[in-house]
Amino acid sequence: MSPPKGAFTPLYVPVTNIPASDIPLRPEYLAVFKHANIEPSHLITLDDLPPLSDIQTRLAPENTRWILVDHNALQGQLGKIYSQRVAGTIDHHDDEGKVPKDTGEEPRIIEKSGSCTSLITNYCRPTWDMLSASALSSGAAHAQGDSASDDAAVVKRWDASVAQLGLASILIDTANLGDENKTTEHDRKAVEYLEAKIALCPQLSASFDRTEFYEETDAAKKDIGALKLQDILRKDYKQWDQNGLKLGISSVVKHIEFLLHKAGDEASAESASDAFLGTLEQFSKDRELDLYTLMTTSTSAEGQFQREILLWAFTDRGVSAAKKFATNAAEELGLEAWHGSGSVADTTRDNKQWRKVWWQRRVQHSRKRVAPLIREAMT
Repeated sequence: MSPPKGAFTPLYVPVTNIPASDIPLRPEYLAVFKHANIEPSHLITLDDLPPLSDIQTRLAPENTRWILVDHNALQGQLGKIYSQRVAGTIDHHDDEGKVPKDTGEEPRIIEKSGSCTSLITNYCRPTWDMLSASALSSGAAHAQGDSASDDAAVVKRWDASVAQLGLASILIDTANLGDENKTTEHDRKAVEYLEAKIALCPQLSASFDRTEFYEETDAAKKDIGALKLQDILRKDYKQWDQNGLKLGISSVVKHIEFLLHKAGDEASAESASDAFLGTLEQFSKDRELDLYTLMTTSTSAEGQFQREILLWAFTDRGVSAAKKFATNAAEELGLEAWHGSGSVADTTRDNKQWRKVWWQRRVQHSRKRVAPLIREAMT
């Protein structure tokens, strides 16, 4: 006899969608982890999954259900194997139509917000409050304290620590709720809730200042000077398969001139431009890309937020897609010719390669918009 439906509680395993070796590339992670007593080794990463060579045998698709967070289409090799097992999503990107419309008890939340963490926080709020109340009534951590007041203090400290993790992500994504092009009511509501969790913890509330917390996290995120150029490119990298073509996009929090100087310092035997382009080309070759995009953000000498886009196509079809993007997206993104160092700006090699660099003057559009525009040109 089969057990009744709902007899077992599903086990959810949170998998961070990067290899463990990429965690040190994210100094903002390390800065925030200390507030919650978390070590990088505590995270479950892609390295903890079975090797791709035998993952289907050891992790049979029919025995899994995948809930996607901060994306709504499973990409790469995992997507080829498990895309039909996607059972839900919480995401703020364009809906790619890969998640079933009816996900039953699992979430299917795809809404505009500055930060996906805001959607997660608001979705989890009832359960979080219930767990906190349950811990208070049963004795926190099996009576770590000697009294109900001690138990309450432990629970409030747990809640405040987790709240800081969520808050860091939202504040970075929305520039401390100051970016009017990104910030939504979802973000404001989530920040209000998380700040309330922190305010309830006497050990943290007295010294907590949201602006200082944001500035600390933001400074850590931008502290990439110690990283090699190759690592900077993969620090915030995403890849898509579209119509038989591969697209990769790196987002970097420094301008191209910074990256040129870094490349020159790392390869003193050749020019900075050659070293920079050689690193980008090898990075793309290693991933068998048809198109590679480097998107940068920085602040000008006048204090203005600015964006650059470098687009490099390596195959016939990639070149066609890149040129189509350049034509179709120029007005929406405010693309303006970039005149910088050396030979970086553009190239054409017998229609086999094509590269352009632009200033993106309409800075409200992040990778969330640029990636769909390039992918649309690839169809």
